[in-house]
Amino acid sequence: MPLLALALGFVLHAQELRDGTVTSDLVPSPVPYAVLLPEGHKPDAEWPVFLLLHGGNGDRRLLTQLRPAIEELWKSGKFSKMIIATPSVTARCFYMDFRDGSEKWESFLTGPFLRHLEQQYGASKNPQNRMIGGISMGGMGSLRIAFKHPQLFRAVAAMEPGIEPALRWNEIQPRHRFWRSDALFEAAYGKPVDPDYWAANNPASIAKAAPEKLQSLQIYIEAGDEDMFLLHEGTEFLHRILWDGGVQHEYHLVRGADHLGRTIRPRFQESLLFLERALHPPGPDPVAEPARKRLEPLKRRSGVKPGAKQ
Repeated sequence: MPLLALALGFVLHAQELRDGTVTSDLVPSPVPYAVLLPEGHKPDAEWPVFLLLHGGNGDRRLLTQLRPAIEELWKSGKFSKMIIATPSVTARCFYMDFRDGSEKWESFLTGPFLRHLEQQYGASKNPQNRMIGGISMGGMGSLRIAFKHPQLFRAVAAMEPGIEPALRWNEIQPRHRFWRSDALFEAAYGKPVDPDYWAANNPASIAKAAPEKLQSLQIYIEAGDEDMFLLHEGTEFLHRILWDGGVQHEYHLVRGADHLGRTIRPRFQESLLFLERALHPPGPDPVAEPARKRLEPLKRRSGVKPGAKQ
């Protein structure tokens, strides 16, 4: 085959990063986005899809920054080929529907944006092939959206989510909101802040109120124990809410990790490996299962229900 043909063949079949826009009256428009298409992508096939949400004051360029980490796992065969999309949202929108209706990012992402990815790129319409996740504000947004719409997603992976260790608005301490002004909260939750609306959009409060609704959702949360915004305290709080509610999840408190810097890439890759396990569960462990079965009679005599994993 001529060298030019070989080169063209490589271009046609390699991963591709594209930019696009979506217009909607739900949010300030147009909404720019980046989408990473895997090798061999064809829009007439159904592909798993991962919504990767950027942090506060960020934009779709997050996908460009994390692309090498994704492609490394694709090349190794450790992460399934899928469509990955990152929309640019307003700087501090929390990925939520504002109390006054001026911005409706939750409705946009679960409606027009998903439909656009399905129609334009062949993203799967099957919720079992949909995942959502993000970093910082994107971690907060992905948890809120997944917890409020667990029927739409198979899994959520939130890194250092921007959440407070509280179930009610009046429980938030100054140390957990020192970088967020009153005006920022009021833009999203009403002026003055509507405490019921805040709770209805707070991931920990949602999980506390109805843990049974999250049983089918695969959940991953993590934070660095030196997070400069103290987000590890909110993440630990959510972990305890999920644990006490019997909601299975994976939680990492990363030793020596901050909100930015050198730990982000390996931590992001770890979250992708969780999504891979959610998409393709490894099945029973051939070493652990026989031992588990031997322990079942002892558990029953101690009042532990068969198969219980607590």
